[in-house]
Amino acid sequence: MLVLFETPAGFALFKVLDEGKLSKVECFSSVFDLIIEYEKQVVKLKAFDKFDNTADALEATTKIIDGSTTKSLRKFLKTHCEGEKLAVADSKLGNAIKEKLKIDCVHNNGVMELMRGVRSQLEELIGGLGSQDLAPMSLGLSHSLSRYKLKFSPDKVDTMVVHAIGVLDDLDKELNRLAMSLREIYGWHFPELAKIVNDNVVYAKAVKLMGFRENAAKLDFSEILPEEVEEEVKEAAKISMGSEMDEYDMANIMELCNRALSLAEYRPQLYDYLKSRMNAVAPNLTALVGELVGARLIAHAGSLMNLAKQAGSTVQILGAEKALFRALKTKHATPKYGLIYHASLVGQAAPKLKGKISRSLAAKAALAIRCDALGDGGQDNSVGLENRLKLEARLRSLKGEELGRSAGSVKGKPKIEVYDKDRKKGAAAGMITPAKTYNPSTDAVLEQTPKSVGEETEKKKKKKSKDVEATEVTNGDADGNKKEKKKAAEAGQTDAVEDGVKKKSKRKRPSELEEEATETESHTSKRKKKNQVKE
Repeated sequence: MLVLFETPAGFALFKVLDEGKLSKVECFSSVFDLIIEYEKQVVKLKAFDKFDNTADALEATTKIIDGSTTKSLRKFLKTHCEGEKLAVADSKLGNAIKEKLKIDCVHNNGVMELMRGVRSQLEELIGGLGSQDLAPMSLGLSHSLSRYKLKFSPDKVDTMVVHAIGVLDDLDKELNRLAMSLREIYGWHFPELAKIVNDNVVYAKAVKLMGFRENAAKLDFSEILPEEVEEEVKEAAKISMGSEMDEYDMANIMELCNRALSLAEYRPQLYDYLKSRMNAVAPNLTALVGELVGARLIAHAGSLMNLAKQAGSTVQILGAEKALFRALKTKHATPKYGLIYHASLVGQAAPKLKGKISRSLAAKAALAIRCDALGDGGQDNSVGLENRLKLEARLRSLKGEELGRSAGSVKGKPKIEVYDKDRKKGAAAGMITPAKTYNPSTDAVLEQTPKSVGEETEKKKKKKSKDVEATEVTNGDADGNKKEKKKAAEAGQTDAVEDGVKKKSKRKRPSELEEEATETESHTSKRKKKNQVKE
């Protein structure tokens, strides 16, 4: 049996002298119990394959870690392992050797204990390999292997993005703090300037250029302030109510101005660096949500890979954990967005639509993050741009639906139907009555004199009275007709009775009807007079 042992200098192949003694190796409680005399009786060096350089050593080591073999190792084993069993320290490596070279490999507890013994007495077993040579080789190979495992790439360093966004946020806080301190300190000398100049950087530049307020009338602020603001500053400096200040205090204010301006000059440089890093590390996420929001998401998750493991719903509320747990504890509505609220797409949406668009944006952002973290190197931002166009189209459609609801309909745009009482209802669309045409003869109107108007009113009154009388007569006739019909039915002469009724209805003339109407009116008037007298 042969034993394959890997060293930083090369591959060593040992011959097991007595396989029966191999079982006794398991009895040792510690590797240090193995003494060199007994070890030499167990194994003996048969062959040694030395690495040419560090690159070969790194390649061979990485192949063994992955469970595969190199070309030089296969050649080495073919020449020295014909018809022999091979003891290996890794079962994956043994399977690879068996598949490639058809060599039987052994891996058990006895082999592992033997490997520990060989490692402890490696310098004695391999002649010419001392500790002074083995230590530098081990150190160099470990450094190379660590770099390989990290897979260092300067184009994808999310750690620098995390630090850059942290420095940028701290820089903004420091700028605001220095600006507020400068306004408060210089306000004792020239308080009117704080109301005239609102921008912090412009205020610091004006203070640095002016110094004492008495110098304002002699200076030119055209490079810093507009012409109108410059005149206002000079007029305010003449009538300022501020206190006087000595040279030592003014020197301190000038130093504060220099610090604030230096930080203000460094901020654009840091933002440009962050922008370039984000375009290299996460181009799709940058195209979707922007540099600052994308960098804050990566910083909050810790790394781009950790962010890629999150679901879209988690990305949506990332940064609002405090509000989320408070809502879950109090059983209230959970937050709809976290850091993603500051994205431009969410800012363009109406307040009612921010929740919908943030959910869609988080889902697309999760896909973009996974493309950036798990995709091949050198990819572009095509996925992010495509998803951004889809989200913009969805935002436009949501805005259209919102306008439709505000027009008066609950489910969308109001449906207006033309009303036509003559058209049939249902699927059959036909006209019940013929189409109506306009009659122009009805537009003719005769001119009326005051006399004719009076005559017409009198005629209308007469017609009303005649209609009343006619209704009373017809009601009476109807009652009489009913009685006669009953009698005729009993006698079997219904036809004759109907003819007699028709003749009776024709007997009364209009003049008679008018006389009856006048009599009824006279009776009613008499009754009214009697009632009045009684009262």
